Amino acid sequence: MRFSVILPATVSLIAGLGAANATTHIHINLSTQTMHVQSSSGSYSWPVSTARAGYSTPRGSFAPTGMQPMHYSRKYHMSPMPHSIFFRGGYAIHGSYATGMLGQPASHGCVRLSPGHAAMLYQMVQSEGGRISITGAPPRNHYYARAGRGGGVHYASSRGRSYYGSGYAVANPFAALFGGGLF
Repeated sequence: MRFSVILPATVSLIAGLGAANATTHIHINLSTQTMHVQSSSGSYSWPVSTARAGYSTPRGSFAPTGMQPMHYSRKYHMSPMPHSIFFRGGYAIHGSYATGMLGQPASHGCVRLSPGHAAMLYQMVQSEGGRISITGAPPRNHYYARAGRGGGVHYASSRGRSYYGSGYAVANPFAALFGGGLF
């Protein structure tokens, strides 16, 4: 009689442990602008873009609150956000077509991945569930503008580039405004 009670309880416990291990663990490091993923399909490390100067990516531990295969940001000019995994209000992990910016802060607060990596992550979280942790501090070499004494605007730069407007790197802001295009 005892055996018939203990065996089902043991099987349930083992099944529960297997389900707990199947959760996709996502760790985002703001300092290195990388994401480390641990799931039943393997371990991955990918470059990401988090919040640029003037914006923030929330730190902490989160569970996915919603998922959309394709979302368009109503807040930021209907920008496409493929394979969105929302984790806090309007914040999401999603694909980005601006893959040249991955590995450095560039977003309004979301965590951006390459479209292929976002699709992989989306599938993992969809089938296994997920836990998200975000730690670190943004790199100190952000590009930003600040008001200086005398009413002028001073642009901080690194590696010979400065950011103007929507995050495009240009060598000559006047050429961008009055002709000559972006470099």
